[in-house]
Amino acid sequence: MAFNSIMNLFLPKDRIFYSLFEKSAANLNKIGSLLHSFVYEGDVEKRKNLFLEITGLEKQNDELTHEIFQELSKNFITPFDREDIHSLAKAMDEVADYIYASAKKMQVYNVNPSEHGIQKMAEVIKQGTEEIEKTVAQLRELKKPERILTALERIKSLENHADDLFDLSIKHLFETENDFKELIRRREIYIVMEMATDKFIDVSHVLEAIIVKYA
Repeated sequence: MAFNSIMNLFLPKDRIFYSLFEKSAANLNKIGSLLHSFVYEGDVEKRKNLFLEITGLEKQNDELTHEIFQELSKNFITPFDREDIHSLAKAMDEVADYIYASAKKMQVYNVNPSEHGIQKMAEVIKQGTEEIEKTVAQLRELKKPERILTALERIKSLENHADDLFDLSIKHLFETENDFKELIRRREIYIVMEMATDKFIDVSHVLEAIIVKYA
């Protein structure tokens, strides 16, 4: 029996969810950090290796999400509403999916990501996943919601900033890119990166709902 499985036998069943969410949030933060490294990496082979790391972590996140759903199906005692557990796991998984999709499009389209707008969007994504990890780590302290609420405000601010970056980047793209195919490829990348930041808000909405009910 794997060590983690043995440890799970000794965890109170409702506490398993905290552990799984923390692992998922930490994994998500690694994906965000790798995307940031990916768009600043000038070497094609090193970018390929970073993409493979992102791919592996995205699959791990799918497995963690599946594990959360499995625990939800077999445990009657949960630390907060079953619906909120499902929604939070789904929202975090979607953030990971869109970050992965951003890197995949750049890799498959063979797009050099050293564009100012792409790099700035990646920085926002990295900051957002950092905030999500910090916030999820504090779910065990629901009776002290101040830190969580402050982090949620930062997440919302980052999403608003990403919206502004997206608009400015698309404007600049249409003004400067003369290759129509390249314009379409880069526009797709910006759209997917912006969708990743939109999913930050889905995460924050679930966390807010949990705080309202339990803090």
